[in-house]
Amino acid sequence: MSRPKKKRLCEGRLCGRSFKPARIPMSKLRKIDLLRDELETLKLCDMEGLTQEQAGQKMGISRGTIQRILTRARQKVTEALVTGAALVFQDDSPEVQQHLTRVSDLRQEEETEEDNENTIY
Repeated sequence: MSRPKKKRLCEGRLCGRSFKPARIPMSKLRKIDLLRDELETLKLCDMEGLTQEQAGQKMGISRGTIQRILTRARQKVTEALVTGAALVFQDDSPEVQQHLTRVSDLRQEEETEEDNENTIY
């Protein structure tokens, strides 16, 4: 039995749901899923220039885990670019979904309270 997956800290929001070749409908493309931690690792190491050690500290995981995630992410991005497939960004880890649900619930509560405050009786 494998160990449970350690929670990975990912910052920011996704800028979209997918990245695909222009003028080709998504329905005609092969899709490659890019997980949130894979995108975050690419951003930290390749865009921001952090070392794998620094990226691991920032995400709360080991350098070895960063190396494995980075290798997998680079393979997926390269495959999508070479074969013309679509990259679909997956943001569905239980921790992320739980956080988003809580934020959504809080916003709805705030909107309801504001509506009640603005109502004239």
